[in-house]
Order: sequence, then C-alpha cells, then structure tokens
Amino acid sequence: MSDDTIAPPRSTAAEAPPPSGAPATAPSSARSRRVLGAAAMVAALAVPLVLPFYVDAFWLRIGLFAMAAAVGALGLTILFGAAGQLSLGHAFFVAVGTYGYGFLAGDDHGQVKGLGLPPLLAAVLAILFAGLCGLLFSPVASRLRGIYLGIASLGLVFLGHHLLLNLPAVTGGYDGRSVEPFALGGFTFSDVSDRLVLGIPFGAVESLWYLFLAVTVVATLVARNVLRGRPGRAFRLMRDSEVGAAAMGVRVQRAKAGAFVLSSMYAGTAGVLTALAFQRAVPDYFDLQLSIDFLAMIILGGLGSTSGALVGATFVIALPIVLSRYADVLPLVVAPGQEGIQASFAATFVYGVLVVIVMLTQPGGLRAMVHSLRDRRSTAH
Repeated sequence: MSDDTIAPPRSTAAEAPPPSGAPATAPSSARSRRVLGAAAMVAALAVPLVLPFYVDAFWLRIGLFAMAAAVGALGLTILFGAAGQLSLGHAFFVAVGTYGYGFLAGDDHGQVKGLGLPPLLAAVLAILFAGLCGLLFSPVASRLRGIYLGIASLGLVFLGHHLLLNLPAVTGGYDGRSVEPFALGGFTFSDVSDRLVLGIPFGAVESLWYLFLAVTVVATLVARNVLRGRPGRAFRLMRDSEVGAAAMGVRVQRAKAGAFVLSSMYAGTAGVLTALAFQRAVPDYFDLQLSIDFLAMIILGGLGSTSGALVGATFVIALPIVLSRYADVLPLVVAPGQEGIQASFAATFVYGVLVVIVMLTQPGGLRAMVHSLRDRRSTAH
C-alpha cells in the first residue's frame, strides 16, 4: 500500500469551516488588542518626552513633585505591599536623602556647612546613607511586624525631626538650607536664560523633568523585577505566613532586613529628588503627615502594584496643589491665608474618604478599579 492511500489530504484541515458558534474573528481581535496595547505603550513613553515643549512650568513642577513621591511610594510598595512590613518612618529616610544630598553637595554658607562634593557623587552617597540607616534599623524590623513595627518606625520620624531642628550646621535648623543644583557632565540643571531647545527656553524645571523621568523609569523597572523575581516571591510568602515562608526555605529575618534596606534606599532617592524639586530643605516637611501620605499613595493605587504606586503618588501630590491653584472657582475651597476650608485640608479629606471607599469596595486600589471597568467594557462588546 502506498503512502498516498493513508495520508489525509493536506487541504482538508485548512479548508474545513470553523465549528458552529466558534468565533471566526478571534485571531484578528487578539491581533487588534496587541496593536492597541503597543500603541498605548508607545504613547505612554512618547507623551512624557514632549510635555516640556507644550506644558506650562506649573504643571511640570507638579510632575516633578509627583515623580519624586512616586519613587518613595515604590519603596513602600516593596516593604508594605509585598513584604507586609508596616512602616510609618518613611519620612525619616526621605529626610536622610534630602539633607544628605544638601550637606554633601553644598558649600559653607555662614553657620551652615557643606562638603562641596560633585552633585552626582553626593546623590549616590546620600542614597547609600539612607540605605545604611535602614540597615541599622533592620534588626528591629526583622523582629517585629504589623502595628508593632509601625509604632517602632514611628519613633524614627520624631527622632529625625528633633535632629533636623538641632543640627543647624548640617540642616540649617528651623530655616532649613538651600540645595545645590544638580550637575552632570558639565551640564547644570538650573535656570539659564540663554538655553533654548527647539525655540523653547529650558530652565531648571524643564531640564529636571528628563532627569526625574529617567530616575522614575529605572526605579519602576527595578521594583517590578524585584517583585516578579525570587525576592518578590519570598516577600509575598513572608507576608502571608512567616512560618510557611520559613518552611519553604525563606530566611525570614534576612528577607525582612533586605526589604527594609531596599525601601530605605528608594526613600533616600525620593529625598534627593525632593531636594532638587524644591531647591530647599525645610524640617517641617518631613513629619508624620508625609509618612501617612505615602501610605495613602500605595493604598489608593493598589498594594503591591508598581503602576498603582505611580498613580497614587500623582493623585495625592497633585490634588492639593491643583485645589489651591483653582480655589477661586471651586466651591467651599479658599486660597491660602483666607478664612474657610484650605486646599490642603480639602485634599486630605478627599483622599482620606477615597482610602476608606477603596478599602471597602475595591481593595486592589485605583489600578484594579480601572482593570475592572476595562474588563466589563470588553465583556459588553
């Protein structure tokens, strides 16, 4: 018997019609979703690159503050969202990064001292110093969890605020200290009147935009790789059950210490960016309210989500500034110095209410809410 008699015709499977009820357009719809996803990714990358050419400096400055806060929120996402370690001392490590950079990069100005190091070296050392502070606190962090760790870390905020007020040679005391502009390769990120790019004046805000954007992208990629890799799996096992994590081979105390050190370095990076965005360091900014704001960012955005940390940071930072900007046209909100509901209080009330609503209705945060709406829309179609 020849092979021709037993081999089925090759065209039979190709020409056979799809079964009744099968979606004939599934490949094309999947292809269109991939195309739309690629287009959205390209837009997400391209839009931030061109914003300085079309957006007013006011909105760019909000973006700088939001990106600085987002980096700090990424660190808390690793520590609390993934590892389950509640920390109320995040503001302390942000202050270490801010004043560390200010002292290392600054020069002597009267009673306020500085080492005058190159800004890039000063920024790296400030981040490492924040990590060192986290390492020094890690023995406490490795032995506590939950509200007990939160209370212990709360002491860092009060200790840090006391040091900021009583070390005037380093911090400038109550009045704070100025911050040296960042410089890289002979390029200074400061206001220079004759610097034009495509006919657009590029001052400190426009120049810092790309620096902050690069740091935020790198910090997001690192955090995403950590959470998706073996450290992230160990953190989540430890968060769910320390006994179970130990049984799976996770060295719990080392994992806790590692999460705290990494989170501290993220906070130190946020502190350096905060110093460059404000161009001044003031002690009253680094109080308990800042730590609570960071918690609100990751809860609103979605615990354990890097994209949620970015969204939550942008919302929490931008809301009070926008409310203050448009206080004249908004009901019940007044401009600073007037009698009534201040913009900062109104913003705190708004995202406080949102935190309660999110925790009750959508524990995954704004990110999960957006995904849920998108899934409902695709199901409806």
